[in-house]
Amino acid sequence: MKLHTWWLFVTATFFISAAPGPNMLLIMSQSVRFNFRSAMCGAMGCLTALFMMMSASAAGLGVLLQSAPAVFETLRWIGAAYLAYLGYKVWTAPVTEASPEDDATPMRAQATAWELYRVGFVTAASNPKALLFAVAFLPQFMQAGQPQLPQFGILLGSFTVIEMSWYLIYAIGGFKLSVYLKRASVLKMFNRVTGGAFVGFAALMAGMKA
Repeated sequence: MKLHTWWLFVTATFFISAAPGPNMLLIMSQSVRFNFRSAMCGAMGCLTALFMMMSASAAGLGVLLQSAPAVFETLRWIGAAYLAYLGYKVWTAPVTEASPEDDATPMRAQATAWELYRVGFVTAASNPKALLFAVAFLPQFMQAGQPQLPQFGILLGSFTVIEMSWYLIYAIGGFKLSVYLKRASVLKMFNRVTGGAFVGFAALMAGMKA
């Protein structure tokens, strides 16, 4: 793989990952509602799903989607429905008032690491935009005539570093924001905004074309 090809991939991935989509919104929301460590559980779920998508892309999933557009349409509607459901859950999440001397943010009962990981995994896996990134964007940087596995390893490793860096930034931002959300009314407003954003992503996904 040529250096300028790798640099183009890194630059494009940096800006694509930075864009506030469902994954980043989920990480920030989990950091606000629970804590930074909990958000990292969700981040690992997102990364696992993205790894699987990219591996499937390397195995030829892109050919399947091109030959069977109904598969993409099914994934698109499932993803839209899940994001709408996630938005409803965040919107209606109960909160309680924190005492003035309490450093904790008002929140619902703590979720387990597995629950947070699972939500992150399903959120990323149900996003057709992530699937398109894996099957349409990533292969453009794989040079024919050269060993494919080393190239895939380089691109996947670079993507992981960039994506995880943005997860950390969004999680830290959410954790810092939680300091201002000790009042239940403020946290409830935050839940309404993020829940509405998830529903908005669902609407956009429902209108997206293959």
